[in-house]
Amino acid sequence: MKKIAIVLNSAWQGYNFRLNLARELKNNNYDVSFLALEDEKYSSKLKKEFNFVNIDFNAKSINPFNDLKVCFSLYKVFKTIKPDIVLNFTIKPNIYSSIISKILKIPSINNITGLGTVFIKKSLITQVVKLLYKVSLYCSDFIFFQNSDDQQLFVDLNLLSLKKSAILPGSGVDTKKFSPQSRKNWSTFRFLMVARLIKDKGVYEFIEAAKLLKDDTIEFWILGERGVVNKTAIGRDEITNLSNQKVVNFFDKTDDVKSFLDRVDCVVLPSYREGCPRCIMEASSVELPVIVSDVPGCRQVVDNNVTGLYCKVRDSQDLLIKMKSILKMTTNERKRMGQRGRIKMEEEYDESIVIESYKQKITEIFNQNIL
Repeated sequence: MKKIAIVLNSAWQGYNFRLNLARELKNNNYDVSFLALEDEKYSSKLKKEFNFVNIDFNAKSINPFNDLKVCFSLYKVFKTIKPDIVLNFTIKPNIYSSIISKILKIPSINNITGLGTVFIKKSLITQVVKLLYKVSLYCSDFIFFQNSDDQQLFVDLNLLSLKKSAILPGSGVDTKKFSPQSRKNWSTFRFLMVARLIKDKGVYEFIEAAKLLKDDTIEFWILGERGVVNKTAIGRDEITNLSNQKVVNFFDKTDDVKSFLDRVDCVVLPSYREGCPRCIMEASSVELPVIVSDVPGCRQVVDNNVTGLYCKVRDSQDLLIKMKSILKMTTNERKRMGQRGRIKMEEEYDESIVIESYKQKITEIFNQNIL
């Protein structure tokens, strides 16, 4: 039985984004292991179906000694479990796991799930990450990108050759799970933003637009993890003040995003840059109209004025205009926009497309190694 190691930052990511991929590989007679940071909830869920090994990835740490520890941990684990191929997701696994895999002569596939703050804000760290990416992507056998803008950027930066990569529709969306439900006619119109509570997601633009648009017939919801370790994160006191002022209703991160989507009328993501936003794919899959910023990652998932609306990035006033446009639409106009979004998800972004691409590439790499 061939062994596959799935390496990512956290068990939460494994459970929420790669579970169906792992299950399909297991059903195809692969022995699947997850390598990620253990937690109180999701690692135990993964352990019920797969091997799980704790790797102390600290996604926000820039301490080189901590990263060296990660490399040594990966080396020891790979030597022990002896995977036949390694699938890497998120920045540090993409970089360190592919390098260690190359040292041990294990083929690896990387997935650039997004560029993150380090590429949005140019700094010395950005230059270091670019160098590390160049080394690690040389070590990798193949690289999947989630949008063509990120792929072209890496090619332009001379970090990889175009023929060694391909585009995937993000992590895909489970269109069976995220199916449309009949909607009640609420007296209140609800806008929902699903994201980490940090500046780069456009959360401040959403809040500013909410302040200007707020009235008794409109609600603004934000669903996301509180206490994120990030310099631009919204503090707990700020969240409390906004809640008390009844500007925005905050909800903690949940596995059951569907229950929120079924209670709102439009999903908004004014992010500064994305890989391929899962929340927007899920919203479109349940036939909700969406508003996204006109940036890489977002514009691929949404067809402007067809499945949703674009707003200018870092511009709360333009976001406000687009939210008013959604409000002015008739119920049937919003419904048609959502229906067109559903069709797009079924045809271009269904999770089965992602899983099949992985299965084909894994088989291709195994066949090459045999030859």
